[in-house]
Parts: sequence; structure tokens; C-alpha cells
Amino acid sequence: MLRSYRLRAKLTQEELAARAGVGVRTVRDLERGRASRPQRTTVELLAAALGLAGADRLAFLAAARGQQAGASAPPRFVRLPPAGDLIGRDGDVAELVTRLSPARADGPRGITLVGLAGVGKTSLALTVAHRVAPAHPGGVAGIVVTDGFTAGEVLGSVAAVFGVGRPDDLAPRFAGRSALLLIDAVDRASEAVAEALSRLLRQHSTLRFLATGRHPVGLPTERVWPVAPLVAPPEDAGSELADVAGYPAVALFLDRLARVRGGAVEPDEVAPLSALVRRLGGLPIALELAAARGRVLTVAEILDRYGDRVLDLSGRPAPGAVVSVREAVAASYRLLAPEEQRALHRLATFRNRWSLDLAEAVIADSSATDAVHLLDRLLELGLLSARGARAFRFRLLDVVGDFALERAAADGDLPAARRRHAEVIADLAQEIAPDLKGGRLAEAAARLDDVAGDLGAALTFAAREDPHTALRLAAALPRWWRFRGRDVTGRQWLRRLLADPRTADADPLVRAWAKVGLAQLALEHGSGSEEIGSAEAALADFANLDEVPGQLTAHTQLAILWMTAGGYERARGHGAAALELARSSGRTRDMAVAENNLTWHEIREGDLSAARDRLAEVDRLASRCGEHRLRAVAAANLAEVERLDGRFEEAARLGRDAMAELEDVGDPGHRRRVLATVGLALAESGRTTEAIVVLNELRGPDPHAIADGPTAIVDAAIALRQGDEKRAAERFTVAAEAYAGGHDPRDTVEALVGVVRSTSDPDRRQEALAGLAGLCRTGGITLLPRERELLGPEALRRLEERL
Repeated sequence: MLRSYRLRAKLTQEELAARAGVGVRTVRDLERGRASRPQRTTVELLAAALGLAGADRLAFLAAARGQQAGASAPPRFVRLPPAGDLIGRDGDVAELVTRLSPARADGPRGITLVGLAGVGKTSLALTVAHRVAPAHPGGVAGIVVTDGFTAGEVLGSVAAVFGVGRPDDLAPRFAGRSALLLIDAVDRASEAVAEALSRLLRQHSTLRFLATGRHPVGLPTERVWPVAPLVAPPEDAGSELADVAGYPAVALFLDRLARVRGGAVEPDEVAPLSALVRRLGGLPIALELAAARGRVLTVAEILDRYGDRVLDLSGRPAPGAVVSVREAVAASYRLLAPEEQRALHRLATFRNRWSLDLAEAVIADSSATDAVHLLDRLLELGLLSARGARAFRFRLLDVVGDFALERAAADGDLPAARRRHAEVIADLAQEIAPDLKGGRLAEAAARLDDVAGDLGAALTFAAREDPHTALRLAAALPRWWRFRGRDVTGRQWLRRLLADPRTADADPLVRAWAKVGLAQLALEHGSGSEEIGSAEAALADFANLDEVPGQLTAHTQLAILWMTAGGYERARGHGAAALELARSSGRTRDMAVAENNLTWHEIREGDLSAARDRLAEVDRLASRCGEHRLRAVAAANLAEVERLDGRFEEAARLGRDAMAELEDVGDPGHRRRVLATVGLALAESGRTTEAIVVLNELRGPDPHAIADGPTAIVDAAIALRQGDEKRAAERFTVAAEAYAGGHDPRDTVEALVGVVRSTSDPDRRQEALAGLAGLCRTGGITLLPRERELLGPEALRRLEERL
């Protein structure tokens, strides 16, 4: 629960500890489960630092005392905004909660709430999601779909809100437990949502979804749930407040009116109250907009202005006519001064929540209106939503944004508004980009997550109308795209923009960063060799511009690219160049990164002593610059070196420590690799029972899933230790096939050595020896003493003949 609230507040462990005035070890031990009964003073400090109040605070205090906090206590990994007060939907909530309960085997895989804009679909969905959270231990999280979303962006967003870097990491995250995904506004990109949801539901049998939109997603497993306006009292209802207060439309209006007025309605206001909610058609947004005027108007005056004049854009409505939400928005819009209307046009270009700073930036060149005054004015008119105390807390109601964009287009202001929005978003991305590495990566990525919809909208517009701004924005995003699993989408953007003749005269530094970003993203989906030329061109550009950070990035990227292409000596050369440049420029973190990258070459050449020395230097340098992730990765690599050297007990100990650190810094990819190191060390030291536990963790919830390299090789090592050579040979072969063509050919070498030592089939042995010889020859790999010993004299002689 502590970790869930900390992540929701977007705080690191160190930041939370500093804010609460407690030790960072206290926070770390509580989140790891090493401590479970903290002192009450500590709990109070943490609750205050997290800004917890009401039910959240009570649930947190109860959990710290080891008590059950009741059904309202959120489980871990609930990542949704607060549900807010929902009035008049009790029946819908109860039925939806029942249908989305995992205990119902016959329940739908997903439900889509459909209805008019402003009918309250999102509020209903949030309430239901929070209610069912205790029944979904795998987590409950939600995304908002924006215009132009691709299936890859939907998947990347889902991964982000569930706290993992890539969609492929969701399986170990769910671990066979039931989970619920909320998807808001699916109609904005229905085809992309349908494609992404189909994949998610196919891959994760325990996942369910709850969606909202003006029309369904269109999946065969989907249940459509219409959301109707709230029931209003009929014209013949009584004249007393007790006669009408039970109607949901009246109850909602009274609740919102009480928030701005503070007192009860007068007896003579009951009749106009009934007439008003009928006129507004029971639409929640219309009711809330009208109630906001209760700060200065009586209910009769609201009815007079909104029912008979302001809301009627074409004349007095006929008896019984329903006033639309659009008319309510139009009425409020007409109350704004011309400069406020122009500023509203600019704010309407934002796709999700935005901060005060962004609001000031986007309206700066269009209006002399003070942003704080403008936001207060919009709040007063009920056009703006403000939630919580976070920076990104403002949002226009959807119907307000749509109307403002229509007016901007009619006034000829829309192109300038979209251009300014793109410029502001590009500035923000460039500001955040330097932090997308090291210990600040997760926090910086979360800042971009907050404006993900705006990033896509800005790119789409600027690529057509302002390609220089589009290239500037795209060049700042590769690390974020890579971290969120959107490498294909990002690469497509960069290729398109670099090839656009209108960007040929763009800032050379921006073009260089775009080129190296192109190579980074291509590497993620196995196409790195195609972009070696881009990275080399970027290196030349950075050198001409004397841009040291760019040169370091390009050298590091080329070292990885040449490794994947089999150019190992070139890879080592770029790694050495990066280390020399980092030393000469005094960049401690870059020295640590370069030393860590060069460690692989020492292992490749069989020099484990040199590998240890480099890793010790990585640890020293990373400690100096506070890079906890680098230290954890170095510890993981040291565990692998010790295992390769036959020091299995030490390897298992170091590996377990490294896994704990990697979990803290949120690096599931490296954690899985070191988990395999631990499993192999345990199996090879004879601790097969513990190794089987590790194997089960590697397998995940589905024991019949296709095994990847780490799973297969640990399985093989266990079988070999248990004397089952036939199974060992089969699993080593699977591991070799899974590792083939991967980033590290030494993985394949180890699997092939296992095949040779375990198989009794002479043909399979000769095939494995041939593959082993080819890898050693093309990769410049030197077999380690332990590997030569495992092969045995005869196999070693045949291998040397092939070499």
C-alpha cells in the first residue's frame, strides 16, 4: 500500500523519506516487507507526506496496525484518480461490480459504458473500478485514449499505468492474478483500442476491462452497457422539496448547489428547480454547469437565464424541450470576454490534464489575460475541472474543449492555437529529455506520461504544418518511446521527419539527436544493423558541433549496434572511445556506463579478472554520482562473472542482493537475467530445490508457455544435476535456439556447451560443436577454463580442429 501511494504521488523513495522526515531505509524496508509494523509516529509522518486524507488515510493507518481496513481500502497498484461523488447510479454500480467480479466464471471479459457526452460514463466507470479493486489483486489501472492513438501507444500506456516498462513485462507483473483495465474515451481511436485489447485479452487470461465511449469497442467478448441521463421529476410532481428530492437529477443538482451556496433551497425555489432539471434533460454535466451559477443566482434566476434566454440559441424553447449540454457550454462561452475566449481556444488544444505553467505558456502570445485569473474564471463558470494538488491538475470538460475548438476554427484562430500548443509541448519534452536516464528515468518518463496525448497531437499537427517543431519534439522522445515500448512508432516518426525535405535546414544538433534516437529505437525491435549509418552520421555531426554528450551517446549506441551486427572489435573500439571521452571531460556517470559496457568484452575474451576490475570501478564511480541502478546492474554482472568462474555460492548470494536492488529501481529486464544467474548457480551447486523455485518464477503463471532462453537453460541445468541427461539435452537445445541471434552470443555458447556435455546423440553433438566453433570464430569468444573442462578432452579436441 505504501508503494502504491508513493507511485501515485510520483515520489521516489528518497523524496518521500525527505518529505516525511524519516530514513530512506525505513521506506525501503516497509515496501519490501522487511518491516510490517512501523511506529505510529512514522505512519503519521508518511501519511502526511503522501497527502492522504479521509478514507485513504484511515485505510493506510489500519494497514500499518495490521488490521483490515474494510472494502474501501485500496489494494496495491491501484492507479486511478479518485472516483468523486456519484449520485443516482447505485443500481448500475451494484450490477457492474457483480459482473466484473473475478469469482463469476460466466462474466464478460469486458464491459463498455456507452452514452451521450456528459452523461457521466467516466464517473460511473471510476466508481466501479474502485469498488472492484479489492477483488483484483493483479491491479486496477486506467488510461485515457486520445485522438490518433495507435495500438502500440495504447499498449505502451497500459504498461506504464501498471508500473512496467514494456507490454511484454505485464505477464510477470500480473503473475496469474486477476487485473482490471479501465479505458476512457475508446471512440477517439476505436480501431487501435480494439487491436490492442484483443492482444491483451489473448495474452492475459486474468485481465478484464471496463471501457467508456460514445460507441462500443466491437469485441466479441464485450458487453455493452448503455448509460442513460438521470431521472428527473415529472411535471405533476409535488411542490414540496421532499416530493422531488428523491429523483437522481434533483439530488445531483442539490448536492452541487450546496457546494457553491452553502445553504438549503428556499420553499419557493422547488418548482423552478423541478422545471430546470427537466429542461437540462437529467444530463450530469448540464446539471453541474447550471448549479455552478448558484453562487450568485437563485434557482429561479438560473431557470430564467438558462432556460428561457441564454441557453436558447435560436429562440424560446417549446414546452418540454430538452436543453443540450452544448447549449449550456455556449451560454458560458458567451459570458467570456473576447480575450478570454481566445485564451480558451488555446487551452482547448490540450488533450489531457495540464499545469498552470503550461497554461501560461500556451496563452502567452494570444492574450493579455492573466492565467490564474482566467482559470479562476473558467472554474467559476463550470467550464474547467481542477483535481488534487499535483502540477497536472486542470482539464477542460470534453464538451467544453470540443466547443472551443469549433469556435477557434470559425474565428480562424485554430491553426495558430495548434502551432503554439506544438511549440509548448516541444519545449517541455526538450526540458525533460536530459533526465530520461539513470536514477531520474522513471520520474522523467512519468512527467511525459502526463502529457502523452498532447505529445501525439502536437506531432501529428506539426509534422504537417511545422516540421521543424515536429523534429525538435521527436528528437527529444526516443528514450521515452523506448522505455514505454513504443520503439516502432517512434522510429516511424523519426524516419518520416528526417526524410522530409523541409527539415533539411533544421538545427544540426536537433537532426543529430534525431539520427542517434533512430538507431536507439531500431535496436529495440531487432533492426539495429539497419541504422548503424544513422548513428555514425550522428557521431560525425556531434564531433563537428563539439557536442560531448552527443558523442558519448553515439559511441555507446554504436558499441551496442556493432555487437548485434557481429562487429565485436568495432564495438569494443567505440566502447573504449566513450570511456576515454568521458574521462577527458570528467563525466563520472558516463565513465561508469562505459566501464560496464566494456566488461562484456572482457568476459567474451575469457578474462574474468579484468571483468571483475571493471565492475569494481563501475561500483565506485556509480557510488560517487548516486547512480543506484548502475550499481545494481554492476552487482548483477558480478554475480554472472562469479558463476562463470565456478564460484556458485558467491554468485547466488550476489545475485539475490542484485535482484532486490533492481526491483527497487524498477528494472524488470535486468532482474529476469540475474534471476537466471541465480537459478543456474543454485542448480550447479546442487541446491536443486531452491533452483526449482527460481525456475517456477521464471516460468510465470502459465507452465505451458513457450520457454525463453533463461527459463530453458535453468530447466536444463536442474535436469542435468538430477541425472536426467535426455531432458537436459532437450532443454539446452531449446535455450540455444531461443538465444540465437540475440544481444549476447555468450548465452548461446553456454547453451551449446550444455548440449555437448549432456547429449548421447553423436549427430546432435557434432551439430552443437559446429555451432560453437562458428560463434567462437565470428564473435572472438574465448572459452573459459570451466567451459573447456565441461566439454571434456575429446569434444575439446574436435572443437579446436574446427577452429
